[in-house]
Amino acid sequence: MLPDFLEKKIRSYYPEQIDEIVKGYTLRRKTSFRINRLKMTEEETVSFLDAKKVKYSRVGWYPDAFIIEQEPEEDIRKWPVYENGAIYLQSLSAMIPVLVMEPKKGENILDMCAAPGGKTTQIASMTMDRAMITACEKNRARAERLKFNLKRQGTGNVTVMNVDSRKLDDFFRFDKVLLDAPCSGSGTFSSGYVPKEFSEELIERSVRTQKEMLDKAVRITAPGGMILYSTCSILKEENENVVKNALVKGNIELLEAKMPGMDETVCLPSDLPGAITVMPSEYMEGFFVSLLRKKE
Repeated sequence: MLPDFLEKKIRSYYPEQIDEIVKGYTLRRKTSFRINRLKMTEEETVSFLDAKKVKYSRVGWYPDAFIIEQEPEEDIRKWPVYENGAIYLQSLSAMIPVLVMEPKKGENILDMCAAPGGKTTQIASMTMDRAMITACEKNRARAERLKFNLKRQGTGNVTVMNVDSRKLDDFFRFDKVLLDAPCSGSGTFSSGYVPKEFSEELIERSVRTQKEMLDKAVRITAPGGMILYSTCSILKEENENVVKNALVKGNIELLEAKMPGMDETVCLPSDLPGAITVMPSEYMEGFFVSLLRKKE
């Protein structure tokens, strides 16, 4: 099922977990969503699901997250709470970076790769639209999709920039920078499907971009500010190695990516202390999350 080169990489990184990882790739991933606090409360969401008699489960580490056990995603997209932006379909793993970053009201926050808007709108929801958010997307069509989702979610404090965030002026200063970097997507495979465009060349190209973007993130973060670096990959060359490349330059330090309540059995071992690498499974995409602070 997996390309030979990928299986060799994963086996070399995670020899004890290789069977569980491969199994995770073969499973059909459950659909999940989170509440948009600007439009709906936890209690209203529970009442809505109970009234529809939908089978669902809760997520211990994030009260806003719900797992839909059986309902097809295409049916969920027809729900009025989806159409009006009261909920947002999002993988559980993709919710983790913003939780680790802990956005606060009044902070000046940059989302470097924002489309289609999942993490941008999560920041807005968690801060009740009272953080100053800049959302960058270099692709024009994806930037328009980002704007559509922001409007539907009811956010009013987000500035969208149709620009490659690597080209932002170095005079910018942000309290927090979210870099959910372009990657190979090696953590996202499900139902035994690997996209035909997945290749060693894609990984190499992704690594070059990731290093450039993290360097830019460091330059435009205010002293003492935070940088959240994440990918939907489980490959160390896209994750730990990119962060280590930035750390050796000496102007940032590594912090612990804290996720209270997360079961450690869903995580893969990392040689970067404090980083989180989520193992692909029926409920979670493979994902990497690390937290950095720019030195004063």
